[in-house]
Amino acid sequence: MTTLALAILLDTTAHLVTLPDPDPVQPPGTEGLTTLLGWVKWIGLAVCVLGLIAAGTMMAIQSRRGEGGEHAGKIGMALGGVIIISAATSLVGFFV
Repeated sequence: MTTLALAILLDTTAHLVTLPDPDPVQPPGTEGLTTLLGWVKWIGLAVCVLGLIAAGTMMAIQSRRGEGGEHAGKIGMALGGVIIISAATSLVGFFV
């Protein structure tokens, strides 16, 4: 089989196998769920900000004792939470 014939065969097969991929549409009557998800996301981010403030405060208080560096892990976990919460919609879309 020549290269041109193979290319034509693959192109034709690709057109036969292609399935439609419609955009997601929100069902009517689910606006309350969207509002609830927005509130939960806002609350989650607020908790992460409070966690960062608390970790920074503990780091500042304990730095005089030489123990300030132990809270870097807590700051990393709080920042990881912010990233996951902020990207939740994109992450779910990626896995679906």
